[in-house]
Amino acid sequence: MADQPADKKLFENLSGAGKAIGVLTSGGDAQGMNAAVRAVVRMGIYVEAKVYFIYEGYQGMVDGGDNIVEVSWESVSSILQVGGTVIGSARCKEFRTREGRLKAAFNLIQRGITNLCVIGGDGSLTGANLFREEWSGLLEELAQSGKIEEEAVKKYVYLNIVGMVGSIDNDFCGTDMTIGTDSALHRIIEVVDAIMTTAQSHQRTFVLEVMGRHCGYLALVSALACGADWVFIPEYPPEEGWEEQMCVKLSENRARKKRLNIIIVAEGAIDSHNKPITSEKVKDLVVQQLGFDTRVTILGHVQRGGTPSAFDRILASRMGVEAVLALLEATPDTPACVVSLSGNQAVRLPLMECVQMTQEVQKAMDERKFCEAVRLRGRSFENNLNTYKLLSHRRPDAELPKDDLSCSTNFNVAVLNVGAPAAGMNAAVRSAVRVGITEGHNMFAVIDGFEGFARGQIKEISWGDVGGWTGQGGSLLGTKRTLPAKYLEKIADQMRANNINALMVIGGFEAYESCLQLAEARARFEEFCIPICVLPATISNNVPGTDFSIGADTALNAIVETCDRIKQSASGTKRRVFIIETMGGYCGYLANMGGLAAGADAAYVFEEQFDIRELQANVEHLTEKMKTSIQRGLVLRNENSNENYTTDFIYQLYSEEGKGVFDCRKNVLGHMQQGGAPSPFDRNFGTKISAKAVQWISKKLKETYRKEEGKVFANTQDSVCLLGMRRRNLLFQPVVDLKDQADFVHRIPKEQWWLKLRPLMKILAKYKTSYDVSDSGQLEHVARHSPKEAETGAI
Repeated sequence: MADQPADKKLFENLSGAGKAIGVLTSGGDAQGMNAAVRAVVRMGIYVEAKVYFIYEGYQGMVDGGDNIVEVSWESVSSILQVGGTVIGSARCKEFRTREGRLKAAFNLIQRGITNLCVIGGDGSLTGANLFREEWSGLLEELAQSGKIEEEAVKKYVYLNIVGMVGSIDNDFCGTDMTIGTDSALHRIIEVVDAIMTTAQSHQRTFVLEVMGRHCGYLALVSALACGADWVFIPEYPPEEGWEEQMCVKLSENRARKKRLNIIIVAEGAIDSHNKPITSEKVKDLVVQQLGFDTRVTILGHVQRGGTPSAFDRILASRMGVEAVLALLEATPDTPACVVSLSGNQAVRLPLMECVQMTQEVQKAMDERKFCEAVRLRGRSFENNLNTYKLLSHRRPDAELPKDDLSCSTNFNVAVLNVGAPAAGMNAAVRSAVRVGITEGHNMFAVIDGFEGFARGQIKEISWGDVGGWTGQGGSLLGTKRTLPAKYLEKIADQMRANNINALMVIGGFEAYESCLQLAEARARFEEFCIPICVLPATISNNVPGTDFSIGADTALNAIVETCDRIKQSASGTKRRVFIIETMGGYCGYLANMGGLAAGADAAYVFEEQFDIRELQANVEHLTEKMKTSIQRGLVLRNENSNENYTTDFIYQLYSEEGKGVFDCRKNVLGHMQQGGAPSPFDRNFGTKISAKAVQWISKKLKETYRKEEGKVFANTQDSVCLLGMRRRNLLFQPVVDLKDQADFVHRIPKEQWWLKLRPLMKILAKYKTSYDVSDSGQLEHVARHSPKEAETGAI
């Protein structure tokens, strides 16, 4: 390791030798908890610590005995894809008493456990913090009663606690997402998509009740993700007279030939007088006032069930590894911390600061300070609510004749898709059209990308035209990979003919390159001197200037679901290795993140060159693995990772080298990765960044409108931007500035954040590797952001 840069902090220097870590899940179960448990166990064993399961949460800690068991590497095999928690969870009254905590301390001391990793909600974490504060007093008491030696009091003088939040409600302040939330949204959206088909057949109204007694996150995001007509959440009660407003909106939608209405109610929804709004009450209101055929569906515990989504597995795996690092670095002065997610960063926050802020939300709601409650929920929640408000309230003047609109807002904005189809593109188009109309623009849809543009396939698109688009996969506008360079003159003619004042381009690397070409052609064609915005949308996630692209999450889930099925098919056949080829061009994002989420043994990507020695090492590693109780292997390969070491070559090599030890099967996933309904993340991300982009376009149009000439003229670099998610913020970046960050030959960004996560997959698959932990280890404080800050916010 001598050749590592001096500023790199490597975790090889952090040893767990002589330490014992206990892991427990407490409170309500959430999908992804098992992935977190697996990561803690494997990372703990990797750093040579002893790791113990504490079964049945705090109850198991109090009862001791067989509830606290040392575990091995194999103990957590095959749990990554299992929902709930395999180590059990229970509410424990006894732990709330000092007597109960005394028993728990005694049971931990017997096994030398002074490091606890607690996966649960705010109640579970508060209990852990109290336990930590009382620890030395509990040990003194145990020593005085003769239950433990004085030596033990000195040896186990302090207890370290690290928390991870497992809660489907996403009701914990300090983290953008809690473990289980994304999977719960998957369950809700699956149900909504199914209901929409039956509701359309009969012209029905459906009232859907989702979980969230104190937090409306699930209701709010699922309303965004399915384009619900109305949503009720505890943090944002409807105004007085909402009953009439809602009925007017429903009947207007029905009059516009919308065949179904969907209303989403959080179970804790209230009105402005703190009175509950129940799903039955909403149904009765619709039936009495409008006479619509209305049904209620209460989702209940379905939302907690099923396999965890790819997002939750990756989140939980990252958090589990970070939690072990936090325990290894803890000192007696370090406060108990919670590992959380901020944008795309894993961060550590003081546990009690987060708990305090979570309690402040409830206090604000009890005092009917609802704006304060929304602010305290964090910028992710606030952004969701603002986007929902933007999309749900149609301005009356949207229906007026064009002449009645004020000249300053009556701009023509065109939207087109470029590149390969990606799930979530339609949600982005819908959002752009509706926010554009709300802002007073005339919205135009371009069919079949720049090819269609050159042919004049441009039509005005209305509010109603994009109804029901959020849940549709692929690209309803049609999309082509063709770049504009060879059609510049024809495109300029069409822009002039249709008086296009701004352009939104949704797509992958081609979309970025297209806008670069348009920016460079401004000197020749004045028609391109307009505000232009690129939204990254590609399953490959290979666009410079953004950590995430619309569509990549859906593709990742398709890969992970297939890997789960393939692994399951091997359960009856011992000693089998599967080699799976993923899409992504030269970008290894899908192979790498799919490997992390599916528990692969290796993932071959273009960005990290590999040779025959590495392939040989992988075969030897799998040969050793077959001697254990885990007798199957999973290897992912990105389609363009190496021109000579093809999927066939690797399959044949593994087959030959593994003869007599394991047999091989190969699978090329192909275009199924591009298809299917978009995931909740992609619907939400597409909807939100598109709304933000239209607001940016509106601002640029006002800035660049020349009144005396009656036209828009934008010729600065910052008027052609790409909107991307960078670490923790959504940023508009001039496409010209991103040129240096792009590898145009291989169509990938030169630097990619996910490469830092490659060692995680290797560690969790039992390879010795180097892991740069320079980014972690800094304890931050809970951000109480200002409204201005919220605008840059996380998704």
